[in-house]
Amino acid sequence: MTLDPVHVDGIAHLARQVRQTVETSDHDAAAQRVWEDFLDPLYHDGDEILTPMGDRRRRKVPIDDIALTDPPFPTQHGLDSGTINPTTFKNGLVLDVAQAAMSAVPSDVELHRGRTIIMAVHSNDATVSLSEDWAVDDRGYAKRRVLNAPQVDRYEQRVVHALALYLAESEHALTNADVVEDLFVLDGPIYPTGLLRWADRETELADLLAEDDRPKTVVGNYVELVERFVERDVPLIGFVKNSSTKALTRAVRRKTNAPWVDDAAFFRRVLERRDDDGERRTDALTCTNWFRSRAGTDGIMAADGSALGIERELDPEAYEVTFFVCYDPRNDLVFRVEAPYAFTRDPDCRERLARQVLHDVAAERGPPLAVSKADELAGIDRQGGEELTRRIERAFDTDRERGYDDLRWGAVEEAF
Repeated sequence: MTLDPVHVDGIAHLARQVRQTVETSDHDAAAQRVWEDFLDPLYHDGDEILTPMGDRRRRKVPIDDIALTDPPFPTQHGLDSGTINPTTFKNGLVLDVAQAAMSAVPSDVELHRGRTIIMAVHSNDATVSLSEDWAVDDRGYAKRRVLNAPQVDRYEQRVVHALALYLAESEHALTNADVVEDLFVLDGPIYPTGLLRWADRETELADLLAEDDRPKTVVGNYVELVERFVERDVPLIGFVKNSSTKALTRAVRRKTNAPWVDDAAFFRRVLERRDDDGERRTDALTCTNWFRSRAGTDGIMAADGSALGIERELDPEAYEVTFFVCYDPRNDLVFRVEAPYAFTRDPDCRERLARQVLHDVAAERGPPLAVSKADELAGIDRQGGEELTRRIERAFDTDRERGYDDLRWGAVEEAF
């Protein structure tokens, strides 16, 4: 049953009331004040958590000009991992399946065929013990294994999802690292923030991250990945399409008004350009300078951070997260681009990385081609996920757990 027109009109009236209240707060002015007065550097509880690298500044570049320039890195490789989403079965198992794939620009069909597949399985039955040996199929192009997830009383789905996703991604990256010649682009951050955020969540997950070898091994893969690329002198970056971090916003909110929802919303306010009529200008990409970050989960990999006790071979500063933010006005999207400090401490490398990303975003009207290709290769669509889940049901000789909403929203057919 839909809302009657009179109810729709009433809700619209409520929205106008909210708008009138919100418009009394000048979000643009608040963002400008924070940009000018709080980020050089930004402190939180007496600690420096965000530091400009070079001058704190905003830059713009005409879209057509940067799209037509020769990119600084002749070849790029991208990597992504996709999952079927966590699923609970009637036999008590909770699992997720992830596959990771690497792309190449220009294309490399042999490389694109490769896959690393992880099935993370949670069981509260202490007698269940699954083989975790690697298996190889597809004539050696794919490797796969089961991962026994740590036992938890809550958050089973969150645990299997994060472990499957990040183990598949990091293992595939390490397996294929040596084929990357010029630039490696992860689809997402350079460290597994979905795991690192456990440190800020419920005690059970924080303890799991600190004490269990399985999540620490996954994080250790990313540490090793940084070391491999530093050793080979090949830059590694992470292209974050949907950043949800609020570390800057939370720190600023303790000092002054911060009316935006998250850090991406703040940077959108800072980087958006409008003409005299108030219309958004779409002729140029805009971006910030690079920042050195110890904010939020970035602090775990800071020079003085714990790194979860993982042994680091390089100077601890080398692993620190640095980033800049790019804004594409054509589709009103904000992208965060990360790189280890080992690469961005060099001003020339910082500039080349920024120009490569701006070139790619301008040319592709979105994420770099290496990222979008990796996303397409690794993605598991809904139909494929449903088919895979049905195959798992038959293999388990049991059904997935279903609730009324599955029937209500058409996730399963009525079985009568």
